[in-house]
Amino acid sequence: MTVRYERPISRSAYFARRLALLAFAMFVLGWGLHRFGPLETPSFLAIALVAAGLAVVAFYLAIVGLAMLWRKGAKGGKAAGQALLLVILPLVPLAFAASNYVNLPPIYDISSDLADPPQWIEEVKADQSWLGERKPETAKERQAEQNAYRTISGRRYDGALDRVYTAALKVADAMGITVTEQRGGPETAPAEARVDSKKAADEAVPDAPENVPVPLPRPEYEMGQPVTVGDAFIQGVHRSLVFGFRQDVVIRMREEAETTLVDIRVASRYGQHDLGSGAAFIEKYLRALDAELLGIAGD
Repeated sequence: MTVRYERPISRSAYFARRLALLAFAMFVLGWGLHRFGPLETPSFLAIALVAAGLAVVAFYLAIVGLAMLWRKGAKGGKAAGQALLLVILPLVPLAFAASNYVNLPPIYDISSDLADPPQWIEEVKADQSWLGERKPETAKERQAEQNAYRTISGRRYDGALDRVYTAALKVADAMGITVTEQRGGPETAPAEARVDSKKAADEAVPDAPENVPVPLPRPEYEMGQPVTVGDAFIQGVHRSLVFGFRQDVVIRMREEAETTLVDIRVASRYGQHDLGSGAAFIEKYLRALDAELLGIAGD
């Protein structure tokens, strides 16, 4: 009599592959809609977390399937291997984010000048949805920011404001910053204020010579934020290359004597933690600006 051995089937391995495929599809679809479509960041993060949760379960079941293959020769080794490959995409970004979340200070707004951060020309507000309301930065958080990012500081260039401003715009464009507001630059003087001022001056001088001219007050140009006279600002939005996370950026240029001081502020638009992306962007921008203005950097 012939004895026929039948291999057991590892149901966990096949179920792991199905779960991993679902997690992979959810993550890719959410990423595509967020990076290139209308999906907002809170919704994408929710999808990514669900996909990562499914991937964790699939990973565990795949390990169980491989263990059954090793111990009992059960079918499902190929399915378990495929599951392990599929869960890489949802799990790797989560692992990277978790590491930065634990090891870096919980801040979403970072500046090269902690004592006097550049002010927004127009403050951007976004619906945080399930991420929760963001609280203003505390003194403890500012101290943690200073301790974690000691190398971040402003730049002083031995050059006039107009040259530095032009270079700052060029670097911003090269780094993918979409400029939304400008103020105080050599070519961004408020034209409305100039026109109103000229019109008011013309109206102040009557046609009849016997009438005494009555000086009118100079019209004021309304600003969204109080800024120091002589400062120039560039505000824009940057999106990260891979995931398309939005960061609001403002660059301040302050002319002092024969030098120009440049500071930059970056705020993640969503969430309580930028996972270190703001500091990395500031360092990258300032290095690029140093290269653009090579030879005129001061202390």
